[in-house]
Order: sequence, then C-alpha cells, then structure tokens
Amino acid sequence: MESLPTFQDGNILIVDDDAGILTSAQLFLKQYYKKVYVELNPDKIQSQFKKHEISIVLLDMNFQKGKNDGEDGFKYLQQILDTQPQTQVIFMTAYGDIDMAVKALKNGAIDFVTKPWKNEKFLTTVETANKLAQNLRQLEELKNSRQYQSEEQAREIEGFIGGAPSFLKAKATMEKVATSEANVLLLGENGTGKGLAAKFIHQNSGRNERPMITIDMGALSETLIESELFGHEKGAFTDASQQKKGRLEMAHRGTLFLDEIGNLSLPAQAKLLSVLQNKRFSRLGSNQEIDIDVRLICATNMPLYEMVGQGSFRQDLLYRINTVEVMMPNLTDRLSDIPLLVTYYLSSFKSKYAKHNLSISEEEFEKLKRMNWPGNIRELQHATERAVILAETDQLLASDFQNIRTGEKQLSESTSLNLKQMEISYIQKAMALHNGNVTHAAKELGIDRLALHRRLEKYGLQ
Repeated sequence: MESLPTFQDGNILIVDDDAGILTSAQLFLKQYYKKVYVELNPDKIQSQFKKHEISIVLLDMNFQKGKNDGEDGFKYLQQILDTQPQTQVIFMTAYGDIDMAVKALKNGAIDFVTKPWKNEKFLTTVETANKLAQNLRQLEELKNSRQYQSEEQAREIEGFIGGAPSFLKAKATMEKVATSEANVLLLGENGTGKGLAAKFIHQNSGRNERPMITIDMGALSETLIESELFGHEKGAFTDASQQKKGRLEMAHRGTLFLDEIGNLSLPAQAKLLSVLQNKRFSRLGSNQEIDIDVRLICATNMPLYEMVGQGSFRQDLLYRINTVEVMMPNLTDRLSDIPLLVTYYLSSFKSKYAKHNLSISEEEFEKLKRMNWPGNIRELQHATERAVILAETDQLLASDFQNIRTGEKQLSESTSLNLKQMEISYIQKAMALHNGNVTHAAKELGIDRLALHRRLEKYGLQ
C-alpha cells in the first residue's frame, strides 16, 4: 500500500473502554491525521461532538464485560446517526463475526475492523471513510455554490451591465482583482449595485465553485452579528438552544461578503481583525479554534476614513479589508446606461407578469434620463417593476416610472432658487447625461461649446 500523505484533513474520535486500545490507535493514526480524539465512556460521545468537529468515529461494539453481541455498539451507532448523520462510523470488535459485520453495515456503519488490527488494513479502512466524509461535506457546500444557483440568481449576475465610462472603469478593476486573493472594499451610495458587484467578483474568482456567504451588518443587532459571523455552541446565550455554524465557517474556501461593514461594533471589529490575521476563530461559547480560509469582500456607504478619525472604526481593520477599493458610481454618473438597464429589467418583468407586448420609446428613455434617481439602480429596477405591474397600455411612458409617494422630480424642476446653484446643477447633469461629451452637453443646454467650456472653468467643474 502506498503511504498516505502526513496530516490529512479529517477529525477522528476513537471510543473504547480499553485505555490501551485508545492509546495504540491514537498514536498510530496521529501519524496521518492531525486531530485524533479518544473517549473511554461512550455516554460522552455527544459531549465530544459539542467540543469538536468529528468526521469519523471508531466505535467499539461491546462495552460490558461478558457481552459480545454488539448491542452496545448498535445503540451508540443509532445515537450518532440520529444527531450527526454526516459522521462515518467504523465498528471495532475483538470478535470477527461476519454476521455481526453485515448487521453493522445494514444499521449504518461504513465498515468493520477486528482487534487486534493489521495497520495496513486499519489505515485503508479509515482512509476510505474519510474520503466519503469529505465528499459528503463538499456536496453540502456545493448546494450553496454556483452550480446550485437558481435561474433568478444567474440572471442577476447577467444584469451587471453598463457602458458608461464610470461603470466600465469600476468593472475593469473588479475583473483584474477577481482572479487574485485580495480583499476588496466596495464603496458607494445605497442602491449602486455593491451586492451585485460582490457576486460578480466571486463568480470570476478561483473560488467560484465554493459558496459566497453574505451577512447584512445593517440588518442585525450587535449580539446577532457575532452569532451570525462566528456561530455559537448550545447554551452560549439565552436563546442558543442548539449548536450553530457561523457564516465564517460556512464560507470556508469560498467568499465571505460583509455588507454594510461600517455598522460593525468595535468589539466585533477586533474579533474580525483577529480572524483575518490568524485565519482561525472560535464559536461563541467555545474555546475550540477552527481553521478558516475565506476571501473577504466588504461593502459600505459609510465614510470609513472619517470614522477612523472619529475612533468608531479601526484603522488596522480598514487596512486589512481594503487591499483594493472599488467605487461604485451613482446612477447620476451613468445616466446613459438607463436605456440598457431598463431594457434588461423590462425583459425580466414582462415575462414575470405575462405582459409580453410592453415597450418604451427612445423619447421616453430620454425623459427617464432627466428624472432624479436618489435610490440609484435599485430604485430604477423597482420603478420598472412597478411600471410593468400598473401598465394599462402596451406603451410605457416615463411618467409610469414616477413614485408619487417619494415625489421624484424632473430635471427641469429644482428645490433651490439660487441661480448659480441651479446653473451648476444643470451643467453637472448634462455632462453626466452625455458621459462628459462637451459638445453634446452644450447642445442639451442650448448653448454653444465655448460657452459651456467657460462655465466649466468658472465653476471648477473640469
């Protein structure tokens, strides 16, 4: 038999009432597996599961003197399979009874070894069980991966589109950084597509066959954030009725996306920094450390650098999470993308609401460009869905996209009566509408190109 590589992945628990057997098996297996635990009392098996991640149990079949029917072993096997169904159980017995072996396999054990064992056979049996345990674990993880994404999620990634220079610049940076292991910090206002950008980076990374796990820091209390991030043991706090894996653990070998990271408390920031530095952590209520390998993507609309100066965000954590920064442009900075985005959203919502004949003209697209979109792309998407739902004819109008409740205004309206501010506002919007093209912006404003150049210089807008 070929020798196994030293220290394979896999945590093993050996349960036997003979201390000599435990010592012998542990010393042998520790040559090949980093974590090998032993237990004399089978009634403490469940306690071992609470302390450690166990993938294989080597279980004695008889724990009462004078008995060799294996009933004790079958009892504890059933307990293990009831509470830890992914665990692989190998029975150990001094009685090489083939009928008992068959019964053990029928009851859920993966294999059977006799004592005293031959090292080669013993090791092969453990290796086989370990490979199966790893395959089952990977299958579970893949259920959250790209291979199992819903059609809706796949369409969402396809919707990361645009042609405005500001968007193309941000997307180019993401494409470059995606293939690296660098941590990424996505900045920008609410609704600019930071969550979609995180998915785009993950899908174009070398981790795209593993899950991207998301936590919205803005939606959780301080206590819940730590529980969601690190997980907890049963009894770690009042409502912790059972053990729970944290998002960090779920994201192992994949990507962890921390949305609205600016909401993270200083104590939680310190814990997160420790994880990033040491690549290990402990669940709440446990001292057992868990090794972790994650790629971190963070997002926020909060001024982190100002928060560092105010002492509400750790500077050392900021340096850890912003290896590469990407600024997501506001919709105001990419108004030329509105027709493309609306067309994309329309294709989805027309199908969803069975209104296949809906369309919108170029003239109405131009009107949409003149509207205020304080909620950015998210608001545009919601407005499109609302327009489709409420449409009474096949031809959509820009007015169908207006939200009466929030009172969006046309470009021609202004809340300021200051002439200078109005002029600056019009110039900025015209330049954004035409992606910085002075000739087209001047035409939009009804002035000549030189006049616009003078105003750009006058107001420092160049």
